[in-house]
Formats: sequence, C-alpha cells, structure tokens
Amino acid sequence: MQFEEFESFASDTPPAARAPGADAASPLVRLQYLIDNTPAIIYCTVPSGDFKMTFVSNNAYNVLGYRPEDMVADPNFWFDHIHPDDAPAIFSSLALVFVEGQRAYEYRFRAADGAYLWMHDTLRLIRDEQGAPLEVIGSLTDITIRKTMEEALHSKGQEQQLLIGRLQEAQNQLLQSEKMASIGQLAAGIAHEINNPVGFVNSNMGTLQKYVATLFGVVREYDAAIAAHSPPPALAKAIAQIGKSADLEFLQDDATDLVRESMDGLKRVKDIVQALKDFSHVGENEWQVADLHHGLDSTLNIVSNEIKYKATVDKQYGQIPPVTCLASQLNQVFMNLLVNAGHAIKDKGVITIRTGAEDGWVWVAVSDTGCGIAQEHLNRIFEPFFTTKPVGSGTGLGLSLSYGIVNKHGGRIDVASTPGEGTTFTVRLPVLPPAAVSPGAPA
Repeated sequence: MQFEEFESFASDTPPAARAPGADAASPLVRLQYLIDNTPAIIYCTVPSGDFKMTFVSNNAYNVLGYRPEDMVADPNFWFDHIHPDDAPAIFSSLALVFVEGQRAYEYRFRAADGAYLWMHDTLRLIRDEQGAPLEVIGSLTDITIRKTMEEALHSKGQEQQLLIGRLQEAQNQLLQSEKMASIGQLAAGIAHEINNPVGFVNSNMGTLQKYVATLFGVVREYDAAIAAHSPPPALAKAIAQIGKSADLEFLQDDATDLVRESMDGLKRVKDIVQALKDFSHVGENEWQVADLHHGLDSTLNIVSNEIKYKATVDKQYGQIPPVTCLASQLNQVFMNLLVNAGHAIKDKGVITIRTGAEDGWVWVAVSDTGCGIAQEHLNRIFEPFFTTKPVGSGTGLGLSLSYGIVNKHGGRIDVASTPGEGTTFTVRLPVLPPAAVSPGAPA
C-alpha cells in the first residue's frame, strides 16, 4: 500500500476503534492500532520550508486534544502552536534536517486546553531512490512530567547551593570570630602587662614634674638671696659664671617641656592601651547600650599606625543617641572599613568619618579619597573571599564579616564609589535592634 492509501485508511479509522485481536488477518489494521495507541504522536510533513503536516496519528487527540484532520488541514498548525520563547531556536536550525538527516528538539507545545506541554520531537528526513527529499517523519512525545521533575530538582539544587553557601559563610564567620577572640584575649593580657609599668612611670613622671619645679624654685630663691646681700665682685662673678655655664634659663624651659611632653606621651600610651582593652572584647555576645563615637575613637587608636602615614582623619561627628548593640563586633566593622580606606589611598589622602541619626536609626559613613571600586566589582565586594587586593594582601573576609555583623544588628551597609575619586561605606543601624533581647542579656 502506498503512503497516500495508508493515510486515507487512517483518517477513516476512529482512535483505538479496533481491539488487538480484531481482523488479525490485516497487518494494516494491526499497524493502525499500534500507531494509535503508542505514547508518541507520529506525524509526517512535506520536505519544504513550511513543514505542512500531511499525516498525524490519531493519538494526537488523546495527548494534545486536537483532531488529526484539523492539524493536517491547517498549513501553519505546527508553527503556530510552539511556545513563542522556544520557536526562534527551532526555526533557525530546521534547515539542518536536510543536511544532517535528523534533528531532535525539546519545546513547549500549546494543547487544546491552552496549557503548554513539554514535547520531545525527533524529525527524520526520508529520501527517494534518487536521493531527493521525499518527506519528513516526526515523533512527538509528552515529557512534561520529566521536565517538571528536572525543574524541581534544579530548584532544589539551587536551594541546597544557597544553604551550603550560607553554612560556609557562617563557618567562616565563626572561625574568624574565634580567631579574633583569641587575639582579643592576647591583646587584653598585653594591655594589662603594659598598664603596670605605664602606671608607675606615669606616677613617677608626676612626682618628677613636682621635683623639677621645686628645684628651679630653689634656684630662683638662691639668686634672689645673693642679689639681696651684694656679695663681693669676685664671688658674684663666679656665681654668674656657674649659671652661664649650666645655662640654667634654657634648662628650666627645656626640662619643663620635656616633662610635659613625656606626660602627654604617657597619656597617649594609656589611651592606646585602654582602646586595646575595649577592642579586645571581641568574643562577647552580650547586647549593651554603647556610645558609637567612643567605639570609633577606640578603633582609630588601634588602626592609627595603618593610616597615619597615608591619610588625615576628618571626624565630623553628629548628635547620635546610645545604641543597643554588640559593641566589640561593631568595632570590628569600623576597623575593617578604616583599614580598607587606608589601603585604598596610594599616596596621601583624607578619610572622613561622619555620623548622624534620624527616625530611630543611626548611621556611620566612612569615606576615603582613594582609588575607588570598579563598577563590575560593586555587586561582589560582600562575597566571602572576594578581594581586589594582590594575592597575599587580604583574605576577602573583612567586608563579608562586616556585612554579617551589621545584618545581625538588623541594619544594612551601603557602598557608593567612583573609580579614581574614592569610596563611601555607610553603616545604618537601628537604635534598638530586633535581635536584642535586652541590654546585658545574651543574644
């Protein structure tokens, strides 16, 4: 039987009309039965660019809800029912069927009820004895369930990757927190040891300051007594020579300055030690009411050596209320921002610290006049281990940990940067974070 005869026979046979054993003597009836009940829709098209359908198996009605004769009657049926998002990729490569002889596609096809079903479509070119294209035979299989499962697995995989990323970040933060806690304990011990000698040296310098004042007071009284009793010229000359040789006037001025400068230096050491003690409580998990300005000043003392040779610090503090927070962890945030600002400045620049408050929130902005951050990096700077510094110059955890700490406080950290001009990081915090149970209570 020629294909045209088979097509005529198939179009007159209703779907699944004949039982498996009916008319068993006719192979064509058996073949029709098998085609009508296979899961795949069998179809044929003309071997030209329009791919007009010339035959569609009866099971198209069961799978898609369309009658085969309607599909064959419409020359654009196949094109018109492919999902618009999938059509371009198919149309652009259909001509390869005539080169390769076979193509397979997966796309969404609109069923009679308006829903789109995922279909696997295998097209094969049939040639005549002379090699000329005769027709294209296709097999359409509904793979919607498989696609749905793949999408569900993909979604689950993304959720797992996100969870793994969060777990890794939490682990990194924990490791960093433990490391900082160990450093804090060491720093607290060093600060205590430094405090002891600084304490008695400071006390001795205060006593020495009094002794120097007393000694020069005695010298002035000696001079006054000698002048009052008019000693012999030879004695007066000898006394004057002694004073000149010792340069008592210079000694008095310089000794006073030296003692004063030493007292100022000791005060700076005490401030640094106190800042170190304040900063060393990195392991604390107690919410407390704190003055952020005090935390900024303590942190500036700690990082002074990192930035004093490269930048001047301009403090523009506003009026801000005390904030309920994990103070030492916020100090770590400030330290990261200040150190990064210092590293961004190559030669000489300015680091500006501004603070303010509004509607139950406080903000701290750290700006620098450094090299800035490239636009393509702005969306990644808070990622763990991402850094633009040379290898060995940074772990890429500073800003990630800072982001986590600020987020724990119910706040946010924003960045604005212009390459070649500088960067501003702004930390915004609620005065009373939602996570704070009460001042002094565990988080």
